[in-house]
Amino acid sequence: MTTTLMHDHPAWDTTSDGGAVRVLRVKATPTIVSWSPADPDAVRIEPATEPLQVINRITSPVVTGAIAALGLEAASLGCVLRVRNIDLWDALATAIIRQVIRANQARLMYQRFCRAHGEAVPTPWGTRHLIPTAEVVAKLPTLAFATLGMAFKARALVAAAEAAMACQDSWQHLTPIELVTQLQRIPRVGPWTAGATVADYSGDFSLYPYADLAVRTWARRAAPAIDWPGDEPMFGAYWRRHTGRHLSDLTLLVLAWGGSRAPDS
Repeated sequence: MTTTLMHDHPAWDTTSDGGAVRVLRVKATPTIVSWSPADPDAVRIEPATEPLQVINRITSPVVTGAIAALGLEAASLGCVLRVRNIDLWDALATAIIRQVIRANQARLMYQRFCRAHGEAVPTPWGTRHLIPTAEVVAKLPTLAFATLGMAFKARALVAAAEAAMACQDSWQHLTPIELVTQLQRIPRVGPWTAGATVADYSGDFSLYPYADLAVRTWARRAAPAIDWPGDEPMFGAYWRRHTGRHLSDLTLLVLAWGGSRAPDS
């Protein structure tokens, strides 16, 4: 069985051997995560000071009925590895950066923001940068965002940073569904941003906004023979009904399928 790394998070960079590397915080410790096609079933985490349940391993379930063709296409990915983002602040800031812009734009913006204001982390593949902490973001002047072409993200990121500093400890004790609700109390954080944040953080893609343009686009391209509903609400109801208990896995798999074909779209 083939193994596919899902590199939906904009922190991922490719390496010269065709692998991938990213950095993230694990309990405030800068941590390097890497994957190599030479050992595709393994994701390395350094320093690994304790066992970390951060790797989702997903294979396509047996899909019958109206979307059986989608299940066959998802199965072509083999085993999909996805690194769960255990830094809730990073997940929230990333989802805000991804609002209303294309994936390639969000990736460039995220990485520019990290290089400008985040902590540098040396890795065997060169220096990478963490997302700036909530404390740093909350104090950034408007000009700092404008210089990076992020003026339209400033208010949302600063509001989220202030909320994270005030509430992040209490957020840790919420269920994923409760967290989706609580995050929407932050100005400029709506259902899409809250759902994308918690899916990234928890690994539960039943909470992802699964009727969004990305899911609709890749589902149609993966299984064009299916008579997919045209508008977002109808697609969401159709998707939820036909994926059933596999809602999380199939949502993640269709996003992985799309990313494996057009990672910068």
